[in-house]
Amino acid sequence: MATKNKYIPLIIGVAIATGVVIGGKLNFSDTSDNLFTTNSKKDKLNRLIDYIDYEYVDDVNTDSIVDVTVNGILDNLDPHSTYIPKEDLERINENMKGDFVGIGINYYPYKDTIAVIKPTEGGPSERAGIMSGDRILLADGDTIYGKNMTNDLISKKLKGDKNTKVKLTVYRKSEDRLIEFNVKRKSIPIKSVEAAYMLTDQLGYIKMNRFAETSFKEFKSALEELQDQGAIKLALDLRDNPGGYLGVAEQIADEFLEDDKLILFTRDKKGNEERTYATRRGDFEEGEIYILINENSASASEVIAGALQDNDKGIIVGRRSYGKGLVQREMALGDGSAVRLTVSRYYTPTGRSIQRPYSNGDNHSYYNDYFKRLRTGELADESNIEVDDSLKFTTPKGKVVYGGGGIIPDVFVPIDQSFDNETINYLRRRGHFGYFVFEELDKDRTAYEQESKYDFINNFEVSDLMVMRFQDYVNRREGTNISFTVYKEEIRRLIKATLARQLFDDNAFEEILNKEDIMVQEVIFLSNEHPTFRQ
Repeated sequence: MATKNKYIPLIIGVAIATGVVIGGKLNFSDTSDNLFTTNSKKDKLNRLIDYIDYEYVDDVNTDSIVDVTVNGILDNLDPHSTYIPKEDLERINENMKGDFVGIGINYYPYKDTIAVIKPTEGGPSERAGIMSGDRILLADGDTIYGKNMTNDLISKKLKGDKNTKVKLTVYRKSEDRLIEFNVKRKSIPIKSVEAAYMLTDQLGYIKMNRFAETSFKEFKSALEELQDQGAIKLALDLRDNPGGYLGVAEQIADEFLEDDKLILFTRDKKGNEERTYATRRGDFEEGEIYILINENSASASEVIAGALQDNDKGIIVGRRSYGKGLVQREMALGDGSAVRLTVSRYYTPTGRSIQRPYSNGDNHSYYNDYFKRLRTGELADESNIEVDDSLKFTTPKGKVVYGGGGIIPDVFVPIDQSFDNETINYLRRRGHFGYFVFEELDKDRTAYEQESKYDFINNFEVSDLMVMRFQDYVNRREGTNISFTVYKEEIRRLIKATLARQLFDDNAFEEILNKEDIMVQEVIFLSNEHPTFRQ
């Protein structure tokens, strides 16, 4: 199982490759004649593709040749200049837009049937009366069950234009009957803020998973709600956040920095600079701020951490961040595909670039930097962090910071090997916890009806028998024969957290995990004890 998981950091790295994206887009919609008439190098490539298309002895998909050619060109640039094929672009843009049009359900393809894990809170399915555990059998009379049903086919049946209706036929196991619902499709948010709640009477907590178009609005709403609950300190959790839109990161940093403080500046190939300063809009300038980062916090996450650190604002807690200081602009290629091309570098207020070194064409080594950090012991001991004295900078208050490879935190927290290990991460990414918990709940959903969220978080205990059932479930699904004895407590905690998510909400999930999260506990300690912030 651990062997399969060795590629996970590489997958994370590829996701991070989209990087900090400038909001503007270019559109190359000209004809090929217009694009290739004045440049002999471009004309050579165009002629070659046409020659293959018309004269090659076998039929060839020239679209695939173009895709390979574009990827070949980009492979000779930096690791974050990427080609996005047509079939992927809609999904990626939907994710960055922050919403999609649909019926609002989280589902599980259980025994070839669409089983509703949980309808989106306040979404069209919940309003129509669809419940957790329902099986959706028909959409407008068409079957959406069976072995040949793919996620793409299901999406096509359930998604559609906004305000259109779809007639769903649902089997409700608890009542052993079929029910019909007319559900009006609406915009369904893709949340950037995964959780927001109070860690202590004064310390609020916000966890963000990316920086999309709607992220600042979500963040602002969460912050205001926490302030209403008494938050004068804030822990902003940006761990595993791969970044997103640069402008959104600037807006969030502005919430914490005083007027006219430099947030960052960018510089293009001609040396042109654009500087971004904090405005009067910030609503948390007087509050204490803690930024949580790790080795997968990248780009826009690093913009915020770097802006605060270089302005001597707050405390950065965790491990050295990913190290991405390049800015991309998206260019449509006219056929539904696009390229995100690196157009500038960004620099933190002290003038440091946090982009780690890369060799053109050697993306494999670049994306596997995680294993180098693991091998050198950096993730466990801050003394193993390599720094370049030639890239030393000093903040206004005299703190030494370094460029050349991520944000080094003010307070180091080693990786939790008992929880953040290959086996546990593999099980989480495979969705085993969510699917197992669904099946457990599906046996008798009335068993948890009397549980309040507060009582569940503080008093519910996962039995040894349930842990054993999970072990049997994983071995059955994976075709393995392993024991979770070493990870029993971590497995128990994740099962409980996943139960809380399906019974209540994402906040409950994070609250349970954060009770044993050593980085969150360090922030709570700092907020109570650090002399810099005594009231």
